[in-house]
Amino acid sequence: MTRPDPGLAHGWCALTALHGRIEAHVERALQAEHELSVREFSVLDVLSDQHDGDGGHFRMNQLADAVVLSQSATTRLVTRLEDRGLLSRYLCPTDRRGIYTNVTPDGLALLERARPTNDRALAEALDSAERRPELAPLVTAVRRLPRPEKPEEPERPQG
Repeated sequence: MTRPDPGLAHGWCALTALHGRIEAHVERALQAEHELSVREFSVLDVLSDQHDGDGGHFRMNQLADAVVLSQSATTRLVTRLEDRGLLSRYLCPTDRRGIYTNVTPDGLALLERARPTNDRALAEALDSAERRPELAPLVTAVRRLPRPEKPEEPERPQG
C-alpha cells in the first residue's frame, strides 16, 4: 500500500510547531513580567475592543469563540480575572439572560503595561522560528497578514 502525499500533514505539523513555540515564549514573558497567561492577555485584549455600538459587546459564547476556548473554560477564566479585579460582569440591558463582561480600569492598565511585553515576545518568537527552514515560510505568511481595522466607535452625545 502506498502512503498518500504527506504534504498536508507536514504543513499541519509545522503550523502547530510554530504556534507552540510562539505561545510558550509569549507565555513565559507575560507570566514573568505581568503574572498573566497568554489566554488571560487574549481575553483582556479582545474585551478591550468592545464599544457601545451595534454588536459592540461580546456574550460569553462569542468571547469563547474569539479566544478559541470552550465556553466553560472561558467562564472559568473570566471568573479568575474578575476575582483579580481585572474584569466585571453585568446583565445585558435588553436581554436579562445575556451576560456581558467589561475590562475594569485596573484591567486596562495591566493590559497597556503588558502589550509591549506581548509584542516584544511575539517578535522574538517569530525571529527565532524564522531561522528554522521548515517554519520560515509560515513566519513569512504571518508577517504578511493584513492587520484588522478596529471598528469606529459611534459618537457619544456631549452632555
